[in-house]
Amino acid sequence: MQKIIALADKVLAGEDITRQEAEFLINVSDDDTMLLLAIADKIRQKFAGSDVDCCAILNGRSGKCSENCKFCAQSAHYNTGVKEYPLLSEEEIFAAAQKAKAAGAVRFSVVTSGRGQSKADDFANICHVLQRIKKELGIEVCASLGILTLEQAKALKEAGVTRYHSNLETAGSYFPDICTTHTYEDKFVTIKNAQAAGLRVCSGGIMGLGETPEQRVEMAFTLKELGIDSVPLNLLTPIAGTPFAGNKALAPLEILRAFAVFRFILPHAQIRTAGGREVNLRDLQALALNGGASGIMIGGYLTTAGRGTDKDLQMLRDLGRGRSLPQLD
Repeated sequence: MQKIIALADKVLAGEDITRQEAEFLINVSDDDTMLLLAIADKIRQKFAGSDVDCCAILNGRSGKCSENCKFCAQSAHYNTGVKEYPLLSEEEIFAAAQKAKAAGAVRFSVVTSGRGQSKADDFANICHVLQRIKKELGIEVCASLGILTLEQAKALKEAGVTRYHSNLETAGSYFPDICTTHTYEDKFVTIKNAQAAGLRVCSGGIMGLGETPEQRVEMAFTLKELGIDSVPLNLLTPIAGTPFAGNKALAPLEILRAFAVFRFILPHAQIRTAGGREVNLRDLQALALNGGASGIMIGGYLTTAGRGTDKDLQMLRDLGRGRSLPQLD
């Protein structure tokens, strides 16, 4: 208990903890986990404030992805039965953004399946609709379009995009076990291209892929080295037909320890609980927001449903952190 408090005092004083110290924290016992969460939340309160950042995403182009990520329902390498479709129309994307804003989202992102943007028309249409959304709805716009060139990053910046999303997915030491059609270094190139164009980068990963707690710490330190200030933390929802369909679910307290340790390592970052929280955390979802997290993804994910936004808004109000959100009917 004293060591947890001492490490928190170190972070609160503006110092960084070491990787070894973080590995100690992520492996504390279930009995000490609530203390870890409470102290991580003190760090969140000091460096990230009390607002909860709500964002929403849209699966703008689905399926037939050339990459072989073992967790993904959209990979063409696996038979998952996922719905496949080309890029949605401008009006469909715009309507989704309107719905997201009405539900309390402060930013909206278009996500597309595939390695990158090989169709020039698709990329141009995405830039156009994002520019329109920002202008007409006054909501922040983001994009997650796979591997990105510097020229494409500059075009997104010109269109008004403020953040580019590119997950590391996991630790570098484990990445070859989940994907072989692109490399960890490809992720770095995309992130650096986005940053060079003046875009902030949103990057995190998925827990429950078979990684160790120490590899979760490794990913957090990589994000720190890359200067990432927005970190979505997803939890695997096993998809039938993928190689990870039989992965065993992580225990909720194990997940919450990881969230808390990310806050120790990245005290200033926007740390967001995202896909899979409903299935994996169940009744303990609110503890993520009382254990260091400062954001949530609302309204569903790429190929899996979330829960009603009314439940999420009520959760935030019950935590005393929903004052700026739209009123419930």
